[in-house]
Amino acid sequence: MEEKNQYLKEITPMDEDFSQWYIDTILKAELADYSTVRGCIVFRPYGYAIWENMQQLLDRRFKETGHKNAYFPLFIPESLLQKEAEHVEGFAPEVAWVTHGGSDELVERLAVRPTSETIICSMYSKWIKSWRDLPVLINQWANVVRWEKSTRPFLRTSEFLWQEGHTAHRTEEEAEEETLRMLEVYRDFVETELAIPVIKGRKTENEKFAGALRTYTIEALMKDGKALQAGTSHNLGQHFAKVFDIQYLDTDGQLKYVWQTSWGVSTRLIGALIMVHGDNKGLKIPPRIAPVQAIIIPIPGQESEKVFEKAKELSAGLNSRFRVEVDFNDEKTPGWKFSEYEMKGVPLRIEIGPRDVKNDQVVLVRRDTGEKMVISQDALDVKIGEVLEDIQRNMFTQARAFVEKNTREVHSFDEFKETIENKKGFVKANWCGSTECELAIKDETMATIRCIPFEGSEPDGGCVHCGNRATKKVIFARSY
Repeated sequence: MEEKNQYLKEITPMDEDFSQWYIDTILKAELADYSTVRGCIVFRPYGYAIWENMQQLLDRRFKETGHKNAYFPLFIPESLLQKEAEHVEGFAPEVAWVTHGGSDELVERLAVRPTSETIICSMYSKWIKSWRDLPVLINQWANVVRWEKSTRPFLRTSEFLWQEGHTAHRTEEEAEEETLRMLEVYRDFVETELAIPVIKGRKTENEKFAGALRTYTIEALMKDGKALQAGTSHNLGQHFAKVFDIQYLDTDGQLKYVWQTSWGVSTRLIGALIMVHGDNKGLKIPPRIAPVQAIIIPIPGQESEKVFEKAKELSAGLNSRFRVEVDFNDEKTPGWKFSEYEMKGVPLRIEIGPRDVKNDQVVLVRRDTGEKMVISQDALDVKIGEVLEDIQRNMFTQARAFVEKNTREVHSFDEFKETIENKKGFVKANWCGSTECELAIKDETMATIRCIPFEGSEPDGGCVHCGNRATKKVIFARSY
């Protein structure tokens, strides 16, 4: 027991320093490491496996809704990026530029992709000619570079991984339907697979994507009371279509501009996963995206050969249905391994020793509750499936209870300031709809409007800041 406690001391307690707990957990669980490149991280195999599982589950959803994958260049000519003024202004401070090829200065600077609207629009203007070419439903899995001044692993790095969908449609109604459909795909994915509850809503004009007509978002709440934007879907309207001359000949013989959308989620979802589910032991990973769903730990005793053989046998039998590994490392004690795999967030531990071999049983231990169960080996396959599904449900239930407990409604600005400062979490408040009030609240409290929620946005009084007639009840929070 003392050995286990010593191991856990290497992770700073959450309530002592949440930021340090987050970094400690990432490094000790071997999700990622700092690289020699400013603001960039190295995804270690365990962390990248989480992203791969997310990719597979999301990619399936994209293809089920008719989208196809493509890939566009990493480099964007400056002239393309400059074509849409609002868009380039929104990204200009974060753009990394290539100015030389070898020792030769380039005739035109190349932006390293901060997002792909402009390069993709330049291709759509070539590909789309007729109404028969629509809709265009394309997604790409890619890396993005944004020269961030302040970085934090997964949440904000100079280079990160993401997917970005880009679609073109005949009508505004079709584009809006696509925008909301993909937002719902994100909600379902994040809640069902990551067990993270979110609030769906629309961003304010001040917070929307640069160049978009409307931006929709899913917002999650971390254990330190800060919000995290978990995914966004943008109705781009015809702004980019007019700039890049993306026109099609409609059935009435008229040339018309397409209506476009873009939408994306990134590896910051790994950061959300850590901060929503983790505890002072380290990670808790929902079974559906866990790289290892169950770890078998032999406790050899005096009959190591029999125990090891049974562990191999069980692993071989389970691996057709589950992601199972066996830890045969004889340099670490079972107690050390228990602590290590708890810290790495493996949902289920399977212990087997000489007595278990003799009695045809194993001991199952849940990461989410710590509950121990003695199970016969014959029933193991069925029981693991049931327990993993129960862990998935329980993790979502616990996370949702945390959000409900930390969502508060206020009606005065004094109450608003006290809640944001001392209680944190989501704060519901009436808002008059003016950008002036929105920015004033941000300046005074560092809280932003996370979204205008789809549900429960009807105001019931005056604006929390200015007292004038409110137009919406919105969700505020400090955020990452």
